[in-house]
Amino acid sequence: MPEQTDDFRYDLQTAIQGLHVAHSLADTLQAVSDGVVAGLGYEMACVNLVRSDGDLVVAGFSGNIDIEARIAGRVGSRAAWDRRLSMGEVWGDLRFIPHAEGRTADEDDIPGWYAERPPQRFEGEWHPLDRLFAPMYVPDGTRQELLGVITVDGPPAGRRPGLEQRDALQSYAFQAAIAITNARLRANMQRALVRLEREQQALRASEESFRQAFEYAPNGAAIAEMGGELHGRILRTNDALCRLLGRPASAMRRYAFSDLVHPEDIEMLLRTSADGGRAEVRLGRRDGTYVWVSMRNSVVADFADGPRFLLTHVEDIQEQKLRELELAHRASHDQLTGLSNSAELNAHLGARLCQAPDEPLQYHRHTVTPKGDAHDAGLAVVFCALRGFKRINVRFGHQVGDAVLIEVGRRLAVWSREEGIVARLGGDEFALLVDDITSVDAQDLVAKMQDEIRQPLSISDGQTVRVGCSFGIAWAQCGIASADVIRAAREAAI
Repeated sequence: MPEQTDDFRYDLQTAIQGLHVAHSLADTLQAVSDGVVAGLGYEMACVNLVRSDGDLVVAGFSGNIDIEARIAGRVGSRAAWDRRLSMGEVWGDLRFIPHAEGRTADEDDIPGWYAERPPQRFEGEWHPLDRLFAPMYVPDGTRQELLGVITVDGPPAGRRPGLEQRDALQSYAFQAAIAITNARLRANMQRALVRLEREQQALRASEESFRQAFEYAPNGAAIAEMGGELHGRILRTNDALCRLLGRPASAMRRYAFSDLVHPEDIEMLLRTSADGGRAEVRLGRRDGTYVWVSMRNSVVADFADGPRFLLTHVEDIQEQKLRELELAHRASHDQLTGLSNSAELNAHLGARLCQAPDEPLQYHRHTVTPKGDAHDAGLAVVFCALRGFKRINVRFGHQVGDAVLIEVGRRLAVWSREEGIVARLGGDEFALLVDDITSVDAQDLVAKMQDEIRQPLSISDGQTVRVGCSFGIAWAQCGIASADVIRAAREAAI
C-alpha cells in the first residue's frame, strides 16, 4: 500500500503540472480531463464548463473516443446540474451518486454515458451507473460561483474511491479551476490585445483618412477649440481655407472665427456655432475684403471620452450669395432710381403696424397718430407727386425724364431720417416713411423738400428744367392696413 500511495502522489503532481503548461483555453480543458485519466487513474473523465448563460457544456473528455464523439459540445441545463449536485453523498466538495439513487435523475438533460462492465461482484465495487462529480469554483476564496464540474467514471481498481483518492480528486479540481481561470484570463487578454490592435489599426486608418479628407478637401475646413475660455480658437486649417482667405495657416491659428467674421454677421455666427449649426456669413480676407461663406459645424473627439473639438466646413458661396442679394434687391427696389419700390414700402410699413390695437400691449409698441399736441409724434407716410414731369418727357425725351426722376429721388433721400424709407411708387410718384415725427415737424419737412425739388435741374449743354411737386401726409396707426395709409397720403396730395 505505501508504494502505491507514493506512485499515486507522483502522478497527481505530474497531472497538476500538466494543467499549467497548456497554451490555450481549449488545451487547458483537454488537459484537465487527460490529467484525471493519466494522473489519477480513472477510466474516463468529462469536463462540463459553465457558459455565459449559466448552462454547462461538455468542453473536454478523455478515456473513450466513441463516447467523446457522442457527447462533446452537448449542453446540460443549470437547473438540472443544481439538482444533481444536491443529491447523493457529500464527500467534502465532491458529490457521489450511487447507481440506485442516480436512476431517479434519468430524466435530467445532463449529458451522460453508460460503460459496459461486469455485474457488481463485491461490496464497494464501482457500478457502471455510479457517478462522481468534482465541482470547480471560481478561485476567489468563497467557493460560491460555479466554474464547472468534472465527472469521473471507472476509478482505480474498480472500487469506489477511498479517502486519499477523494482528497486527490478534490485537490485536482481546485488546481483545475485555477488553470481554467488563468487560461480564460489569458484568452480574454489575447482577444483584448487583438481587438485593441485592430482598433488601433482602424484608428490609424481613420486618422489618415480624415487627414487626407481634411487636407485635400476642395472646400475650406478648420478644427477649433470647443468649450472653455478658448472656445472657437482655430487650431488647424486646410489649404483650401487658407487660399480662400489669403492667410497662411500659421496666421490662422491666431484667430477665432468670431475675429474674422463681418461685424454685422457676428450674431448669426454665435447663434449657429453649436454642433450641427449652419450659418451664411462674411469672412474677412487678408486684403481687407470679405467673402460670403457657408459654415457648418460638427463635433469630433480625439478618442472615446477624449477632448471634443469643433470641425467647421467652410464653403465659398460668394457668387451664389451675390446673385441672391442682387435678385432680392431687384425685387424690393426701383431699377431706375435705386430707391425702394412700393412692395418694400408696404413691407416696412406693415412691419410697424399690428392688426389688433385694442389688445394688451406685449412686445409691440402700438403706432398711434399725434393728438394735435406739438410734442405728439407718430409714423407718417409723406407722398410726393411731381407736377409738369410729362411735359419734360415730351419735350426732351425719356432719357432726360429718367435723369430728372433719378435726381428727384436723390434730393428726397437727403431728407430721409435714419431707418426711414424713400420709395418710388411708379411713374412720377414717390413716398417717404418717417417714424417718430410730430405733425409740426412733418409740415416743416414737406416745406423743405418742396423748396429742394423746385430748384433747377441741370440736363445737358447748360440747360436746366424745373419740376413742380405736391405733397400729402397720412398718419399710420395700428389696425389700419398699410395700403390704406399710402392711399390716404396720395389723396391728401391732390
